[in-house]
Amino acid sequence: MTAKANDTPALLRDAAERAVNYLDQLGSRAVAPLPEAVEALRGFEEPFPEGPCDPREALKKLDELGSPATMGMAGPRFFGFVIGGALPATVASNWLATAWDQNTGLYLPTPGTATLEAVALGWMIELFELPRGTAGGFVTGATVANFTALAAARHAVLHKAGWNVEADGLFGAPPITVVVGEEVHPTLTKSLGLLGLGRKRVVKVPVDGQGRMRADRLPALDGPAIVCAQAGNLNTGAFDPMPEIVASAHAAGAWVHVDGAFGMWAAAAPSRAHLVAGMAGADSWATDAHKWLNVPYDSGLAFVRDGDALRASMAITAEYLPTETPFRNPSDHTPELSRRGRGVDVWMALRTLGRSGLAEMLERCCRHARRFEEGLRGAGFEILNEVVLNQVLVSFGDPAATLRAVAAIQQEGTCWCGSTVWQGKTAMRISCCSWATTDEDVEKSLEVIVRAGRGAMAER
Repeated sequence: MTAKANDTPALLRDAAERAVNYLDQLGSRAVAPLPEAVEALRGFEEPFPEGPCDPREALKKLDELGSPATMGMAGPRFFGFVIGGALPATVASNWLATAWDQNTGLYLPTPGTATLEAVALGWMIELFELPRGTAGGFVTGATVANFTALAAARHAVLHKAGWNVEADGLFGAPPITVVVGEEVHPTLTKSLGLLGLGRKRVVKVPVDGQGRMRADRLPALDGPAIVCAQAGNLNTGAFDPMPEIVASAHAAGAWVHVDGAFGMWAAAAPSRAHLVAGMAGADSWATDAHKWLNVPYDSGLAFVRDGDALRASMAITAEYLPTETPFRNPSDHTPELSRRGRGVDVWMALRTLGRSGLAEMLERCCRHARRFEEGLRGAGFEILNEVVLNQVLVSFGDPAATLRAVAAIQQEGTCWCGSTVWQGKTAMRISCCSWATTDEDVEKSLEVIVRAGRGAMAER
């Protein structure tokens, strides 16, 4: 039997209590789900119900089977995939915004969430020191943020060549030269494929020993062109030389896009702001707020210097849509028309942290990365990268030993790190992104990692 309307408060309080209990346990439970918890997921595999049931009964099952089978990504010792845990304030704002249930596509129907997004965008443009008048949109993640910004780039370079790509497509259009570094992130490559620009027809520029694009190897450009730089290499955290890339590309009339999924946030950390020097000279940028800003999934962001190019590539009209307004329509800047009010969580994070709180959180993560580097190097392991930001690559000898160490660390449960292959070397990657990580968490994790690494090397 379905719950009555007046049962709603009890249901929501039950959900809140279960969520609080889940978060309380994250610091003490194994980061990865235990095998028996994963096996218990079979309890969800039941026939499609013939009729309704009590929502509290379903919520109980969801919690008792689902919660133990989750990865502790929101906890203090998850160091995989450059994922930050959600700040408690942003979890709260997310709950409230979910209750609002606003389809944040147009200003007139949803002025509250549309205004919050506009304010949050303004704060971030100021934070990143992007050009005045830069436009932006809230999307799902870095893939769609890159897609959105590159759609604006595609519009702009073809418009300059006399072609309307939104109206006429790419059939018969002037070719666009796309330049990327050899260590371009797969999400950007995927975005290029979705835009019809091709995943393989890109020009790849060699990188240096830290994965930075070599500006001296940029090709000569003529005609419509887009150069994609990287702020924060996936493995090393290194930054492409933005001043040289921007100057060279703009001299040839090319558009410069920056994939800054997590690295853009270095602009808010005083000791790391020098890494983004020249970034503001680009034409578009993509980042994730669910990475280093620590807001709940999903929350990607696209920024474009030429707001007209972004709106031309994204905006639509229809007779039934109230699109005429002097205010900013969120859907004019994103691929989606229907979506949740993602900007609420970003506003909450920035409002509660402020400039100094955000800087402290970022600096703390960088300090944790340096401590991992120091502890692992001191234990005799090889650190493969210059730890300039929040990424640490460590090798435990040969590839087999490194993979054994990673498997042992993941199985032990104190912390979770992933493996990678970078410039031909198998390594374990440590990404320090979470607000919840303490110095004690780092020391506990170091102890486990060192023990597992030595054990894996001894097996040889």
